[in-house]
Amino acid sequence: MASSTAANLWVLLGLGIAGVLLAAKRLKRPARPDNGAFISRLELLPPPQPPPPQARHPLTDLCFAIADAFHVSSYITSFGSLEWVKTHDAATQTSLVVSTLVDGGAICVGKTVIDEMAYSIHGENRHFGTPTNPAASDRVPGGCSSGSAVAVAGGMVDFALGIDSIGGVRVPGGYCGVLAFRPSHAVIPSCGVIPVAPSLDTIGWFARDPIVLRRVGHLLLKLSYTDIRLPRHFYIADDCFELSKIPARRLTQVVTKSVEKLYGRQVLSHVNIGNYLASRIPSLRNYSNGQKNGDSKFSSLRALSSAMQLLHKHEFRDQHNEWISSAKSAVDASIVGNLSDDGDLTTDIVQEARKEVRLALNALLKDDGILVIPTALGCPPKINAKELSSTSYNADTLCLQSLSSMSGCCQVTVPVGEHDKCPISVSLIARHGGDRFLLDTTQAIYATIQEQVEMLAKSNASSKEAMNEEAAEAAKEKGNSAFKEKQWQKAINLYTEAIKLNGKVATYYNNRAAAFLELASYRQAETDCTTAIDIDPKIVKAYLRRGTAREMLGYYKEAVDDFSHALVLEPMNRTAGIAINRLKKLFP
Repeated sequence: MASSTAANLWVLLGLGIAGVLLAAKRLKRPARPDNGAFISRLELLPPPQPPPPQARHPLTDLCFAIADAFHVSSYITSFGSLEWVKTHDAATQTSLVVSTLVDGGAICVGKTVIDEMAYSIHGENRHFGTPTNPAASDRVPGGCSSGSAVAVAGGMVDFALGIDSIGGVRVPGGYCGVLAFRPSHAVIPSCGVIPVAPSLDTIGWFARDPIVLRRVGHLLLKLSYTDIRLPRHFYIADDCFELSKIPARRLTQVVTKSVEKLYGRQVLSHVNIGNYLASRIPSLRNYSNGQKNGDSKFSSLRALSSAMQLLHKHEFRDQHNEWISSAKSAVDASIVGNLSDDGDLTTDIVQEARKEVRLALNALLKDDGILVIPTALGCPPKINAKELSSTSYNADTLCLQSLSSMSGCCQVTVPVGEHDKCPISVSLIARHGGDRFLLDTTQAIYATIQEQVEMLAKSNASSKEAMNEEAAEAAKEKGNSAFKEKQWQKAINLYTEAIKLNGKVATYYNNRAAAFLELASYRQAETDCTTAIDIDPKIVKAYLRRGTAREMLGYYKEAVDDFSHALVLEPMNRTAGIAINRLKKLFP
């Protein structure tokens, strides 16, 4: 009976995969209700609620999804690859972390897309399609846990699990504009999860709501809700923000203002984290990749990133090289090409560096410190953008990921609004083992950060509006000068520029109408006057000019109405009176 059920499930999975491939062939970007986040749908239901007076399950009424690197009994785990599906059997047990969440009251509703073999941080997958980023549909969602981030950002689930080795949860959280938590290394058991690079692997999760993020964390980390510790230090990592493509002030000001409001200015300070690590970890020089002394601004961060990438590659190869060798033609060339020999690398050397990085960051942050860095270099890259294959761009992105990956410290991605209509975020890092402190701090500060984001957006909008108004007035004045010099087309162009900058001023349309009249463009003049009157019904000159335009177009009755309205507003207006008399004599 069990084997029959497994076979049926395998058939269903095969049909689901075939459907994905068919859609991918028909459309460049499949228009699916789930934004392409899911590989398969399933339903793992929690046990019955305990009888009163016992408390209900802690995650009751929540639903979640899992990246398809987590095993579910009777399902084949795809690991982001169709070839992997063909060569592996269905799982015989469900991942411990998934079972824990279901037993805690949450409903698991499906498996989500990950990058092929969870190797990349961009979120692209040639087998199952790239999930559509709900926050910026023309941008990549980030990876490797792309589908889980998309499922949360799109409101399909309350939270979702992902795996994070070199940014696999943090980056998609930032790109999709949701909260993303990477816990301290090895604090959550990874049994029942396909390994990527065990020394770097963590099980992370996404949520839109910081309360949900914390509830999930308290269950998985087996934390109590007592002894909330207030943060006493927030360190802004200035050199990390210098790496960012977004102005540092835009990223940091919402955090600094929020911290000042909640905890006071005295807890804020700045640090050059690269210099700090260089002074504490001389062995980082071993990973400098031959950088010259003149290129030392970010040398420590880049050395740390290089060490992380070497370790990631080394351990990934140890885990999967045998399978990759047997299925090489079906594995993405970028993965195969990246697994070249590590030269003189030994695991012991890198592991020693990891210990030193952890000790250094723990010494800085202690039990009550938070390090603030950008989550990624900037806005998510556009789909098929050059940055995705740029060695320098990817290296700098990984610099920001290497701090937590190499130290094992916990990190949370926090959205801080938009830049160029794309989500942006910062990350908060606490010492290894400081997970409860970081989750509590995130919940405490999140609402204030979002308030500051909203205030900043309004302030920027007001500032931009004021600048546009000033520029529009300058364009209008130049238009007036051109009009006086009888440069009618130049005047029209300048008035048009003013309208583009501020389309709410009747005078700009009215003045452009005057220039159109000089060029005998009566239709345009009539249209501009009508717009001016809609904005300001008491603008006399607009009625006079529209009346003139209508007279020239042969709309005599309407012209008389306009001139008459001008007289109502300004009874002594001679131009209106003369025009009315003229028209009544010509057309009694």
